[in-house]
Amino acid sequence: MSKKIKAFIIVGVVLLILFLIKMFFNQRISSVEDLQNYMKTFGVFGPLVLTFIQALQVVIPVLPGYLGCAAGAVAFGSATGFWCNYIGISAGSIIAYFLAKRYGMDIVLAMFPQKQYDRWSTRIEQSRSYPWFLFIATLLPLFPDDFLCYFSGLLKMNARKFIWIIILGKPWCILAYSIGFGLIK
Repeated sequence: MSKKIKAFIIVGVVLLILFLIKMFFNQRISSVEDLQNYMKTFGVFGPLVLTFIQALQVVIPVLPGYLGCAAGAVAFGSATGFWCNYIGISAGSIIAYFLAKRYGMDIVLAMFPQKQYDRWSTRIEQSRSYPWFLFIATLLPLFPDDFLCYFSGLLKMNARKFIWIIILGKPWCILAYSIGFGLIK
């Protein structure tokens, strides 16, 4: 991919993010109904916007994923919210893995503090079976999944194995969030 295309894509993504952030802060969201109304402003594209935001929040880890899970379940119900969140988070996880594979340690240290990298690399070095550790970590709520996706890209982990871990491990916690937050409606 040429540098011009990469720059165009980056500028486009940044503009889209800024647009979504501006729209979010122009709204006053103080209740579940406000959040539902905000998501409805996107019309039929609301679920796609949520899916994109969930993928983006893994690739650029600023907000915890459970907030998007809550927004999806509240705005679209448990089932649709689950699918938007699962597809978005899984896609973002796979993108993060391949970004780390491609750009190495530089991108990981650009996204996460050196201290976090050092702490987890020490734990991983002591682990006998990182793939099992990663699978269990994807099952648990509030675990640093985003970091582990990037970290996995630094290891000699097979891409197919990583993708299967994400596909099989991610849905359970997201499903629990979706059902739980869907009850708020």
